[in-house]
Amino acid sequence: MKKGEIYEGVIEKVDFPNKGIVMVDEQKVTVKNGMPGQKVRFMINKKRSGRAEGRLLEVLEKSPLETRNPVCSIFPECGGCMYQTMSYENQLAMKERQVRDLLEGALNGADYQWEGIHGSPIEFRYRNKMEFSFGDEYKDGPLALGMHKRGSFYDLVTVSDCQIVDEDFRTILKATLDYFSKNNIPYFHRATHKGYLRHLLVRKATKTGEIIVDLVTTTQTEGFNEEELLAGFRYALLTRHYDGIFKGVLHTKNDSVADVVKNEGTEVLYGDSYFYEELLGLKFKITPFSFFQTNSLGAEVLYETAREFILGDDKDSLNGKTVYDLYSGTGTIAQLMAPVCKEVVGVEIVEEAVCAAKENAALNGLDNCKFIAGDVLKVLDEIEEKPDYIILDPPRDGIHPKAIGKIIEYGVENMVYISCKPTSLARDLQIFMDRGYKVEKICCVDMFPNTYHIETIVLLQRET
Repeated sequence: MKKGEIYEGVIEKVDFPNKGIVMVDEQKVTVKNGMPGQKVRFMINKKRSGRAEGRLLEVLEKSPLETRNPVCSIFPECGGCMYQTMSYENQLAMKERQVRDLLEGALNGADYQWEGIHGSPIEFRYRNKMEFSFGDEYKDGPLALGMHKRGSFYDLVTVSDCQIVDEDFRTILKATLDYFSKNNIPYFHRATHKGYLRHLLVRKATKTGEIIVDLVTTTQTEGFNEEELLAGFRYALLTRHYDGIFKGVLHTKNDSVADVVKNEGTEVLYGDSYFYEELLGLKFKITPFSFFQTNSLGAEVLYETAREFILGDDKDSLNGKTVYDLYSGTGTIAQLMAPVCKEVVGVEIVEEAVCAAKENAALNGLDNCKFIAGDVLKVLDEIEEKPDYIILDPPRDGIHPKAIGKIIEYGVENMVYISCKPTSLARDLQIFMDRGYKVEKICCVDMFPNTYHIETIVLLQRET
């Protein structure tokens, strides 16, 4: 087996994240972007240390699990919802198996309670936020607005009938693309660093229906009057019909070379720069750049499950106690726990998220939440209050090993770890177990139907 050679085979199973396993002459090959049971053609693109990886070229035969037709015209080019032809029940079963297989290896036979997997309340139209990119579908092609094609650094596919968002998102995308195409406005070329249009951010509150749109551009305005152009863009959006409530149209400048949405100054073209969303009876103020779970209904399932793990059968178990919410984001789970404990201390490295957390706590009348901006690794040395309970919700890469050491040194009886990446979770759990903690129970929550992403909640208890 050599690099560049082409083979055929059947995907026997898919490991997290989206790693299909194909056997070729007793050699295991990892082929991404497939599903169990598919017969595929692939080309070997990596071969080292006895491990081989293949790039999917073609699906020769469908999987028996593919019982549905695609729900959009851009499948599978987009690559965002690779499991949409599989029933949601089978998606959940596959994700649950992936996490169990991964964690069983890390936990090395430890005894714990498996709580299964909770699905998202809705399978489609669940996203409350999208970041669309401007570009072209092929070199020198017409203007496109959407997502990068699977495996492509440059080419885009216009996601005009994307089904993980509702009709308002699709209406806004079409109005925006039509307007800038008609005016021949150039997009920002990543290779030449020339052009104006970069991204379109759309957010819609699931509970309140409020919508904000943010157009992200460079400051390269040669050849047109920017003020007139933006006025026309605002008019193009506001004259459309929406089921939701249009709260604001914004314009953000970003001259960064990197292909990321970066705020280098935002102006309000219409309305407000924020809206409100509701989760489990709490109200949250959301701006274009606020960190907030992208599936509001799924987030309620996630946080309600986490709260049940924390409190257990004793709803008064945190009375008079101090809780650390580490990697607290905009303080959602901290505010959910505040009514049942003495104090919650949230730590988050993103300063804007901390400001939002403080504002939201005030909005919800919670005066026992304290939020600190900084790296968990450093801030833990500065907090005077000592925790009775710790909640962990780190970024995808998990917890810094030195931070885990500091967390363990507090010696709290119980902790809850919320993870968006099972591989990072498996690594961190091994450290906790080596340092005297045992895993009590685990549950998965699917926040992203039709994709490979999954959230996992773990209850840890210090061994006596």
